[in-house]
Amino acid sequence: MEYTVQKLAQIAGVSSRTLRYYDEIGILKPARINTSGYRIYSQQEVDTLQQILFYRELGINLDSIKNIITQPSFDREKALREHRIKLLEKREQLNLLIANVDKTIASTEGRITMSDKEKFEGFKQKLIDENEEKYGKEIRQKYGNKSIDRSNNKLKKMTQEEYDETTRLRDEVLEVLHAAFQTGDPAGGLAQKAADLHRQWLSFYWDTYSKEAHAGIAQMYVNDERFTAYYDKKQPGTAEFLRDAVLIYTGMKN
Repeated sequence: MEYTVQKLAQIAGVSSRTLRYYDEIGILKPARINTSGYRIYSQQEVDTLQQILFYRELGINLDSIKNIITQPSFDREKALREHRIKLLEKREQLNLLIANVDKTIASTEGRITMSDKEKFEGFKQKLIDENEEKYGKEIRQKYGNKSIDRSNNKLKKMTQEEYDETTRLRDEVLEVLHAAFQTGDPAGGLAQKAADLHRQWLSFYWDTYSKEAHAGIAQMYVNDERFTAYYDKKQPGTAEFLRDAVLIYTGMKN
């Protein structure tokens, strides 16, 4: 069966403008253009659109989706099975948050006593799931499943005070790092303070700290464009500056 832009947009629950945009960026081209100049989509494009929307539901950006589905090795059936696993994980996360709300209501009404740790379980799991979605494959390959699982378990067991401290440290790392970047000296006092704050922040998640691992993750910030984009958001080159500061801090700089 074939569809025009308007028909496909209607059955897919997206706008015609979205389909035209997908055509423009090359992620979903129509099967053909008819004699009247209308875009015509075949079953193959319908299936591709379904894949795109699955990935979008999981929070993956269009550039990444395009890279995935245009690979010659792309396996649609395998992708669907992976979608199912991710959606089940997302459902589990929603169930945790719903249970958290139910407990909070019961606590407010005086029917149960809810610990501070219980109040934030669902949110911690959400953070873990988001990190796994964004970076899980890379960091598990680099550090191993056992190491990452231990880190996730450590996060789950954090008290609210500890969790608040990780947030404070994360923000302070960025603040000091941006100030240090202006000096242009990764060996300077501000840069080394940023490296030490970064160590303190990592130590909340790691079972044991090592200089080698610290230097390795700083290098990953430069090698992986997603990490680079995070640190370079305000000042391009910040990720490399942090890497250099950490290499000096850990004594790993050649």
